[in-house]
Amino acid sequence: MKKWTLMLVTGFILLMPIQSVIAAEIGPTEWTQYRMNSENNPVYNSDFNEEIRLNLPTNDEIRSTPVIVGNRAYVGNHNTGGLFSFDLESGELLWENKAPNWIHSEMIYAEGQLFVGYGNRFFQDDGTRGTGESGMLSLDPETGDILWDFQTKGEVMPTPAYDNGTVYITTGDRHLYAIDPKSGKEKWSLNLDSRVSMSSPNIKDGVLYVGGADPYAFYAVDLEEREIKWQQVFDQVTSGLDDVPAVIFNDQLVITTGVESDEKHNHKIYAMDITTGDIVWEDSLGMGAMVDNNKSGAPIIYEDKVFVGSPITQKFYSYNAESGEKEWEYKSHVNKAPPVAENGVVYFTDTKGIVYGFDTESGELLGQKTLGGKLAPSGPVLMNGHLIVGSQDSNVYVLPVKDILSNENEELTNEQGVETNKWLLYGIPGLAVIGLLAFFMMRRKK
Repeated sequence: MKKWTLMLVTGFILLMPIQSVIAAEIGPTEWTQYRMNSENNPVYNSDFNEEIRLNLPTNDEIRSTPVIVGNRAYVGNHNTGGLFSFDLESGELLWENKAPNWIHSEMIYAEGQLFVGYGNRFFQDDGTRGTGESGMLSLDPETGDILWDFQTKGEVMPTPAYDNGTVYITTGDRHLYAIDPKSGKEKWSLNLDSRVSMSSPNIKDGVLYVGGADPYAFYAVDLEEREIKWQQVFDQVTSGLDDVPAVIFNDQLVITTGVESDEKHNHKIYAMDITTGDIVWEDSLGMGAMVDNNKSGAPIIYEDKVFVGSPITQKFYSYNAESGEKEWEYKSHVNKAPPVAENGVVYFTDTKGIVYGFDTESGELLGQKTLGGKLAPSGPVLMNGHLIVGSQDSNVYVLPVKDILSNENEELTNEQGVETNKWLLYGIPGLAVIGLLAFFMMRRKK
């Protein structure tokens, strides 16, 4: 009897490490800037083998991209400043806290800390953008406790960016601030001629790229030298350039958008030389009625293409990134969010709560799915074959992309939860235990 007990215990001990090796996590180990990378195309894959269908409820509108690290989602609320962490396998709310003002920033994750900007879009008498309290918080990702609060005169609605031991923020008070991540103290700051609204900084190879307003200009800042490397002024732009986080193509081009207004609102896309700031190509997306906020669509890079939506023309677009040639377009509704692309499919969202999947080459609509509310203007992410997106109906939606491409339109609920590949988790380890027991029985018969 003791021998059989020993064999069973041995089997279960062997079973445990096999399961732990198989159970990979859905997200990356860090998330250091807006939409995870310089292409603004947040895609991550591992050996994660589960299917998740969740609706994660918060207390107010979601305007930012959910940040996914490991099996956790981090997201904030627009009006209330609520901050939340969820377990993505169970849908459980792990913690919540509150910022002093609006949250439009992502909660980036670096050095075992979260960093999130806060502030609003209203103006002070001196022209500074942001009233009430403005600044950046650092939080403990395990507990949600606030570690420090760096306060600024103007809003920090753009997402911070972490690079080489420093956290950077751009603000409504016309400054770039470099912050020590551990102490929350200012290392240095640089005065920009322009105020920044929602143009989250993009850092690549030690240079920070950001757009601003009044004057409408785009900046490249050398972070080691702590000085502006180049500045491109857009005299004809009247809105949008300060709202758009730029993307970087192939270490060659920096691409952004803006709206030029005379009698009509002309939505344009611009590609600048990454070394000099000279405009390499530009094109008009078209003309249309102005929207109240988030006035200019944000682009992404996927392979050799730029994908961008326009709230002005209510269309989605594909461009050749190097030449600036328009490849296809699709009429939808008002849309403001950057898309996300993987495996030859680009996923756009709009303010009607619809997610669309298009063939990246032809522009053929492969499927669509209605979720809920106005989907967040900061756009969706793709984690191990799952699309994750926030909404102004206060929910974060999590679903496999096959649900979009198959045109299924069922509603998501917390009760659906996680569908695990139980064969991989239990079948293979179970066979290993059975084989071990059979081996011992054969030896006993001999």
